[in-house]
Amino acid sequence: MLPEVKIEERRDSRECMKIPEMDLHHWHKIAAVSGIAALGLGTYGFHMFKPENPIFKEVWQTASLYHLVHTAALLAAPVTKRPHIFGGLLTAGILAFSGSCYTAAYLEDRNYSALAPLGGFAFVAGWASLLF
Repeated sequence: MLPEVKIEERRDSRECMKIPEMDLHHWHKIAAVSGIAALGLGTYGFHMFKPENPIFKEVWQTASLYHLVHTAALLAAPVTKRPHIFGGLLTAGILAFSGSCYTAAYLEDRNYSALAPLGGFAFVAGWASLLF
């Protein structure tokens, strides 16, 4: 009699790699932290930020607007089809676009705005991810 050969069942790739699953409602926490930062930076920009060149006041206001709008959009991440892609791209956009604009305005040096186009692309990609 031949020995019995056991065939292992194929496991889910996540089980093999042990990738922890992020709770979808963590996006609400990320939005809360980002919202606090957006309001704080917006308030600072409106009341206290006095650059020598007034164009940097406008740069700060633009950064603040995009920061706040995309933070509000992060609240919808858990109900999207691909929440981690949408939330991740918007978060990357906030950090790259708004972050570089805040830095450029604060230091009054446009050289620090080099990441702004990448942040803008992340915003567009995030919104586009809702199509798929």
